Amino acid sequence: MKKFRIPVLLLGMMLLANPVKAAENVKIGKQNIKLASNLMTPEALWAMGRVGAAEASADGKQIVYQIGYYSVKANKSQQKIAIINADGTGNTTLTTGSKSETDPTWYNGKIAFLTGGQLWTMNPDGSDRKQISNTSKPIEGFKFSPDGKKVILLHSLEFNEIIKKNPDDLPKATGRLVTDLMYRHWDHYVESIQHPFVADVTEDGIKDGIDILEGEPYECPMEPFGGIEQLDWAPDSKSIAYTCRKKTGLEYSISTDSDIYLYIIGTRETKNLCKPADYKAPKVNPTKTLKYQSVNAKENLKNNVGYDQNPKFSPDGKYIAWTSMERDGYEADRLRLCVYNLATGEKKYVTESFDSSVEDFVWSDSKDAMIYFIGVWHATINLYAVNWKGELKQLTNTWDDFGQIHLMNNGKQLLMERHNYTSPADLYIVTPNFKKPEKTQTKQLTFENKHILDQLAKPTVQQRWVKTSDGKQMLVWVILPPNFDENKKYPTLLFCEGGPQSPVSQFWSYRWNFMIMASQGYVVVAPNRRGLPGFGQEWLEEISGDWTGQCMKDYLAAIDDAANNLPYVDKDKLGAVGASFGGFSVYYLAGHHDKRFKAFISHDGAFNLEAMYTETEENWFSNFEYDDAYWNKDRTANADKTYKNSPHQFVDKWDTPILVIHGEMDYRINATQGMSAFNAARMKGIPAELLIFPDENHWVLKPQNGVLWQRTFFNWLDRWLK
Repeated sequence: MKKFRIPVLLLGMMLLANPVKAAENVKIGKQNIKLASNLMTPEALWAMGRVGAAEASADGKQIVYQIGYYSVKANKSQQKIAIINADGTGNTTLTTGSKSETDPTWYNGKIAFLTGGQLWTMNPDGSDRKQISNTSKPIEGFKFSPDGKKVILLHSLEFNEIIKKNPDDLPKATGRLVTDLMYRHWDHYVESIQHPFVADVTEDGIKDGIDILEGEPYECPMEPFGGIEQLDWAPDSKSIAYTCRKKTGLEYSISTDSDIYLYIIGTRETKNLCKPADYKAPKVNPTKTLKYQSVNAKENLKNNVGYDQNPKFSPDGKYIAWTSMERDGYEADRLRLCVYNLATGEKKYVTESFDSSVEDFVWSDSKDAMIYFIGVWHATINLYAVNWKGELKQLTNTWDDFGQIHLMNNGKQLLMERHNYTSPADLYIVTPNFKKPEKTQTKQLTFENKHILDQLAKPTVQQRWVKTSDGKQMLVWVILPPNFDENKKYPTLLFCEGGPQSPVSQFWSYRWNFMIMASQGYVVVAPNRRGLPGFGQEWLEEISGDWTGQCMKDYLAAIDDAANNLPYVDKDKLGAVGASFGGFSVYYLAGHHDKRFKAFISHDGAFNLEAMYTETEENWFSNFEYDDAYWNKDRTANADKTYKNSPHQFVDKWDTPILVIHGEMDYRINATQGMSAFNAARMKGIPAELLIFPDENHWVLKPQNGVLWQRTFFNWLDRWLK
C-alpha cells in the first residue's frame, strides 16, 4: 500500500514519472485558457503545465527544465524542454515538434536530452539538434561522466527468470507461466528489467555499452519508481556507485534490503559498500514480519539490511553519501543520511538529530562536508543543512513543500522546486546561509501557471492543533472555500491520507487536490494522524500493527473538533474520502462512524486484509504491517487484531452511501478489493457506485480518465452533502 518515499508533489509527480505518450502527429502545449469563473475546475487543473526535472548550467546563468502539458480533448500528453535565465528572463520553450523530449541536462555547453529512445543534443537556443547515440535498445535514462568521455545508459532487458518465455511455435499465446513471486510489480508483469550500461562518447557517437550487471538477474535502478538518481559517477570518472537489491522471486518479495555497490570501470570489479564480502543473510520465515527475526537483530543492523539507495559522491571523491533505512522489511523506516569514507570504509550517520526522513540531498563543499537536504517536519518539507560533525540547521521555514535540490553558481546557490495546496510546482533559486539561517533567501524563478492561477480565487489554509483521544496534540490542516463567508455553513470532508506513512504536507496533486475540493464549496479537514512522518519516529510507527486503533481515533478527533468548534462546519453534512490506506480508512470508518458521515469515497482501498495479504506483490509490506500470515496459528496479538478488524468484517454495520473507485492495473491493491466492497454495499441495499478503470493503476494517469474521476467524485459528494 505504501510505496512512495518521496512526498514531493505526491500523486502529481507520478504523472511526470509515467507520462501518457503523445502521438507524433499531435502537438500539445501551453494552454492560454480563459476561465468561465474564478473557481478551480477539473478542466483548469488539467490545463496546467507540470514542471519536472531541472538543472543549472555550469556558470549558473541558465536553467534547463522539463515541462509536461496535457490535452483532455486529445487524451494525450507531451513532455517539453524549456530554458530560462537565472535572473528570470528569457523563458523559452525549446521543444517545437510533436514528439516528447525529456531528461534535459547540460553537456559541454549544450543541452542533452532523450527523444525517441535516443540521446540528442542542441544549443541552449534550441538550434543545431543532433542525434548522438545509435544504440540497439531504447535509452530510458542517462548520466554523463564528469570528464564527458563516458555515459551511463539505462536499457530494459528481456527477463524470463520468473515468467517463462512461451514456446517459439506459439507466437500468439497470451498465457504466462509463473514460477515464483514478484511476477507483477505495481502495474505491470515483470517480463523485463533495467540494467545500466557504460558506453564511450566518441566523435562517431554513442554505441552500445558494457552491462555493469552483465549476467545478473537483478534490476538497477530498482522497481517501481527508481531512476538515474540511483547511480552516480565518481568525480574522476573512474568508478560508478549504484543501487541494487540483488534478490529475485520470494526472497525479493519479503525483503527491502538493497545495497550501494562500487563498480570500477577499468577492472569491471564490483564491491558492496554496505556489507562485508563474507556477509550471509540469516534465514527468515517468509510468513512472519522480519521485525522480530534475526535479520533485524541489533548485531546485524550494522550491515545495512534496509533500503540503501541514491548514492552521491562528494566533490573531492573521498566520500559517498546515500539515504539508508536501518531495518529489513520496513519500507517506511526513517531515511538517514549515511556518509561512507572510501579510504577507511567507515560509515557515519550524520542526520541522527533529525527525527524524520531525508528525502533528497546534495553535497555542498567537501571541505567542510556540508550536505543540504530536504525533509518533512510538522507537515511541511523544508531545507536543512548538516556538516560532518552532525551539526544540523533548518534553513527555510515555510508552510510550502520544497522538492528537487541541485547545486548552482558553483555551490553558492541551490535550484529547487516548491509548491503548496494552492500553487503547483515552480522552480526557485535558494541562497542558503548556514551561519545565519534566517538570512537564507528564496526567489521564485518560473511562473508556469500564473496565467491560470491569476484567474482563480484561492482557498484559505489554516493550521490547527487538535487534542487526540490519548491526550496528544495533532496537526490538522483546514482548507476553507474561496470567497469564504464565516456566517455560512459548509459541507465538510475528512481527508484520509494514504501510505499509510506518507505526510499530509503542503502537497499539490492533480487528483487529490485540496484547492479544487474547496473551490467546489467544501471545507477540507486533513489531519496528520498517527503513523505520519514529521512528528518523530514514535508517532510514525504507532500505526504498524494497529491500523484500526489510535489512527482511526485520530481521524474522528479531527472531524469532531471541526464539527464542534468551527461554526462554519455543517455537522449534518460530513463526508470522508481517501485513497490507498486512506481508502482502507474509509471502508473501516463506514462500519465505525456512529452516523457522523453522510457520504464516503474510497479510491484503491484495501477492504479484505486476509485477501490483501496474498494478493499484493511486495509481501514485506503486509508482513511488517500485519505481523503474520493469516493462516499462522501462532500469530501475534497484533496480527490477530488486524485480521479481526478488517473492514469487510463490519459490513453489517454499513449504513451510508459509498462511491468506490479502483484501477484494474493496480497490482498493489487489486481491483477485487474495490469490487468486493461495492458488491457488499449493494447487496446490503446501500446506495453505491463503482468507478472502475480497466487501463489505470494505483493512480489515474490519462487526461480524460482524470476528468471523469473529478466529475464522478464531486457529483457523488454533491448528491449526498448538498
